[in-house]
This record gives sequence, C-alpha cells and structure tokens, in this order.
Amino acid sequence: MSGRLIYLMGPSGSGKDSLLDAAREHLTARGCQIARRVITRSAEAVGEDAVALTPAEFAQQEASGAFALSWRANGLAYGIPRQIDAWLAAGQDVLVNGSRAYLPQARARYPQLIGVLLTVDEAVLRERLLRRGRESVEQIEQRLARNALFGSAATGDEGLWRLDNSTSIECARDRLLMLMAHRS
Repeated sequence: MSGRLIYLMGPSGSGKDSLLDAAREHLTARGCQIARRVITRSAEAVGEDAVALTPAEFAQQEASGAFALSWRANGLAYGIPRQIDAWLAAGQDVLVNGSRAYLPQARARYPQLIGVLLTVDEAVLRERLLRRGRESVEQIEQRLARNALFGSAATGDEGLWRLDNSTSIECARDRLLMLMAHRS
C-alpha cells in the first residue's frame, strides 16, 4: 500500500511554514510524515524549519541523487530528501512544502500527488511580506503580481485543494486536517 504525497504550496508569506508548525502534532499523531526541505538560505532565516546548505553543497547532493524533488525559485535552490520515497512505500502519508511553479514536474514524478494551494487575501499577504522584512517594497509588489498570475492560471485546476489562510492559523490548520481526513 502506498501513502499519499500531499504537496503544500502557496505564495511566499502565505503561512506554509506556520501551517506546518500548527498541524505538525496532529499530523504526526495520524502517521503523516512532514518532510524538511533543504534550502540554500541561511540556517538563521526566520520562519522556516529547513536544512541549510551552501549552493555548492546543494549542487553536490542534487548530483548524487539525494533529492526526490528539487527546484530553483527566487534565487534559491530547494530540495525534498529522497527519504520521502521510503515513507510513501511504507504506506505513510507525506506532506511537503513545495513550489507552485514546480507542480507539473512533481506531478510527473508522483502522479497521485494531492496539491494543496494555500491562498491569502492580497492585502493580508502584502502586510505579512512587509512585516517579514526579507524583500524590498518593489520585490514584494513583484511577488504579488506573480501570485495574481498564478491564481488565475490555477483557477481551472480541479486537482488542487484550495485552503484560505487569510484569518487565523488555527482555522487553516483545522481545514487542512479536515481535507486530509476526507481524502483518507
């Protein structure tokens, strides 16, 4: 029996990592594994529970086949460790923090992938990005414009669960847990 790959994605600042933190205890109690991303951002970066590598270390691991999934976005490299394949083969559900742009490649590798698109009201997203302080105002506006383009392109994708995170993280967590229980 194979487990399900749940592929969480959404714009930067939508609260993916906060949602994973809020749901972690509930998900692990249900036997769901949450994969830690590998990223070429500093380990001191606030808000993400990830393994930090230098670009050279990342490239070496990628070349050696250490990642089940890997992509580039916003000047960074991201990878999901190959360990997820063993978890899925053992029948465990696995939740990963993925990339919207990489979704077609992830679906090609994992055809049964369940996509969860975390959405946020534009004003809320702008405020979160400003508060986070990682990007300039111009970069934030570029992110918001990309998000609007992706949102309209994803509207017709019936293979996505849409999950609004414009209000409290507890509401989004509870909806995620309901969606996962419904799809069991």
